[in-house]
Amino acid sequence: MMHDPSPTPSRYTVEDRAPRKLSSFLLRWESILVMMLATVIIGNTLKSPYFLDPFNLADATYNFSEKAIMALIMALLILVREIDLSVAAILAVSSLAIGFMGDAGYGTLALVLTGLFVGTLCGAFNGFLVTRSGVPSIVITIGTMSLYRGITQVSLGDQALSTFPQSYLDLGQTYFIDWPPVPLSFFIFLVLACVFGVFLHKTAIGRQLFAIGANPVAARFSGIRVDRIRFALFTVSGLLAGLGAVLLTARIGVMRPNIGLGWELDIITMVILGGVAISGGVGTIGGVVLAVFVLGLSTFGLALMNVPGIVINVLLGLLLIISIAAPILIRMATGKR
Repeated sequence: MMHDPSPTPSRYTVEDRAPRKLSSFLLRWESILVMMLATVIIGNTLKSPYFLDPFNLADATYNFSEKAIMALIMALLILVREIDLSVAAILAVSSLAIGFMGDAGYGTLALVLTGLFVGTLCGAFNGFLVTRSGVPSIVITIGTMSLYRGITQVSLGDQALSTFPQSYLDLGQTYFIDWPPVPLSFFIFLVLACVFGVFLHKTAIGRQLFAIGANPVAARFSGIRVDRIRFALFTVSGLLAGLGAVLLTARIGVMRPNIGLGWELDIITMVILGGVAISGGVGTIGGVVLAVFVLGLSTFGLALMNVPGIVINVLLGLLLIISIAAPILIRMATGKR
């Protein structure tokens, strides 16, 4: 019996596959974000001795926790090829309702429920318009953004609302855990990140979201209730915007018409930097969480170095452009289309 001198497939499969596996792992967007986060931490630690102070880091989370909470649901919306540009305006109108309830003398529970209810109502209205009209969500939410922000500005003008019970203010101004210091808003973000991660990556509905993002028409023909899911996502987006209003208003202790102005761009930056494809169907909650820390700690470090806010905005804009272009370059480098 003649021996076949040709190499067996298994001899070269392991040797060839190992470098490809390593390069694929290193070129995964989550791996790149981990390296970016490590660079941010090391760089800021070398530049400022105050960066790693536990209380400074805890206070830094106040500046991005509410945005991060809303970024979680924005990630799911973009995943299914939708977007909600009205989230910051929903936050504003929810904060307005909280302010009016505070002026009327209501207690903490009523203020919290009011913020959540108004946010949910606004989100459901967005979802109704998107699913019933057939108009792209970017157009619908630009309109409702103007509507909600306009309601806030017309209702208050140049005034501010600042009558809140101390127990309500404590929600945004005290630590949920004293050591290590963990603000309530940051704790809520961590819990919700775990919930959203399990929901998206470990449940049947999560798989349906990926299917909708990959091909909405095919998903609809396969029996997935696409419009019902889209409506639910917009409703939850409003709910979390209302939660953001509850936490932000409690933290700053005042409600002004310009509250949360421009936040929608920061939230979208977190999501896109986190690796959620703007074309839909690709993304992870883990990537979004890493992006939140990269952006939050970068901004905190730059503020410690007294970098002007306008310069920080320019840098964040460049980071958004890079985060959109980088996945395309990675796919080209790995030979994927």
